[in-house]
Amino acid sequence: MAEPEDSGLERAAAPSHADPDHGDGRRMPGEAESDDDTTVAGMPIAAVRTAAMEGRQLAGDIDRERALELLRAGGMTIIGRMTIASNATFFVVVESSPDAAGRVVAASAVYKPVRGERPLSDFPDGTLACREVAAHAVSEASGWNVVPPTIMRDGPFGEGMVQLWMETDDTVDIAELLDSDNAALRRMAVLDVVLNNADRKDGHLLPLRDGRILGCDNGLTFAVEPKLRTVLWRWRGQRLSGEERTVLETLRGQLHGELGEELRGLLAPAEVRATVGRIGRLLRSGRLPQPDPRRPAIPWPPY
Repeated sequence: MAEPEDSGLERAAAPSHADPDHGDGRRMPGEAESDDDTTVAGMPIAAVRTAAMEGRQLAGDIDRERALELLRAGGMTIIGRMTIASNATFFVVVESSPDAAGRVVAASAVYKPVRGERPLSDFPDGTLACREVAAHAVSEASGWNVVPPTIMRDGPFGEGMVQLWMETDDTVDIAELLDSDNAALRRMAVLDVVLNNADRKDGHLLPLRDGRILGCDNGLTFAVEPKLRTVLWRWRGQRLSGEERTVLETLRGQLHGELGEELRGLLAPAEVRATVGRIGRLLRSGRLPQPDPRRPAIPWPPY
């Protein structure tokens, strides 16, 4: 999730490159009305839009299981479109049905419909949302939980990826963080090798107030051919720790079981096999990789 002051927010319209017939400014399915007296999850729409622009999470601290349940089943209202994103990306509110006392739980989230994905020359069309969900599945299976809660579901513009909005700690200097020997960043670097992440920019790092660091925008992952492009090269060539080897062994085993079955529903069979192969090579070498001199080592731009 980009910093709110950089992301911008505008009235939602259907992705113009996917459906040019809905770019005329009309209110779209699921979009909140603009009237000041309109409410979303019991809150004035103006207050919700202000929270979105300030990067605040409406649910406050919400545990991962509750967040995943809410993302899967909650009603979705589009608040606006994030204008800086290269693919159609919407700030949304998901809310539960009222409980017996009439209380509703509402959370801020990001919705990326498949129909809003721009075609790429090196990834199959319409697959980025699935790759983001697959990255979350690998993160969860590792036990490191470095990806925000992420699911696939239907939304106002069709099926897409929905990810919990993470409220970041804006006192953290990303440049200083990248220059530190941060254990959470190192774990992300290891998983990015497994994911074959071609787009780990510093703007995709989410430092939280509790000290955790999560990674978002994981759509350019799981290609069969090597594509690792990342700003997390600090640990290049270093030996894997015992914990890292244990996690990699666990992931390899799970890829032959439930995790593999889940990924085969999201990725091509060859991409799942390639993931197993990358883990095997990491374990055999016992070290984090060096940049490949034959291709770019970092994404561009790197932020």
